[in-house]
Amino acid sequence: MQKDQLKQFADIHQYVIEHGVKDTPLLKRLREETAKLPEFMMQIPATQGEFMAFLVKLTGAKIIIEIGIFTGYSSLCMASALPDDGKLIGLDTSVEWTAVARKYWREAGIENKIDLRIAPALESLESMIEQGASGSIDLIFLDADKEQYDSYYEQSLKLLKPNGLLIIDNVLLYGSVVDSERLDKDIASRLSIKSIEAIKALNEKVAKDSRVDVTMLDIADGISLVRKK
Repeated sequence: MQKDQLKQFADIHQYVIEHGVKDTPLLKRLREETAKLPEFMMQIPATQGEFMAFLVKLTGAKIIIEIGIFTGYSSLCMASALPDDGKLIGLDTSVEWTAVARKYWREAGIENKIDLRIAPALESLESMIEQGASGSIDLIFLDADKEQYDSYYEQSLKLLKPNGLLIIDNVLLYGSVVDSERLDKDIASRLSIKSIEAIKALNEKVAKDSRVDVTMLDIADGISLVRKK
């Protein structure tokens, strides 16, 4: 890609943010703080955060599960869009990353809406199923370790209400699902062959799954919107 093309796309991206994203100083500060981390690529972009907040409002969701919190940008966007009596159950294993998230949730005045559970997500999801939460969740956002995506998917379908929405992140995985040779060296060093194969396998599975309706969008690193029938 030529430099003038990169500049053109950067200009278009900035235009979208200016006209389609209700950005705030708090969101900007969280993006900037996260950008300093070696794992900064794990954070969703501003446009995706705005889109997900829109989906929360559009679906009327009151109970959300987020699988994979990182520094809390997506949970900040979604929890802010919840009604006052809404709840986001956040699942992660990192105390360090979620400490950043807690700081921004507190500043945004939404910490009371978020139930953060520090434990392996599969264990937390199974515990919710065992406690009778099946069929009670409005929306689930999946953005965690890719090799476990299939297990997260199956547990999510159990927990979602009929007509509930599952948002699966990174379904394009930087284009590796089509051609792993497209990856630059830095991204390639962060991805395992097992992660790539897991995403490809889940994409194939979801496309053929009679239990759901699905649409795949090339927003950010690709997201699939999965509606449980």
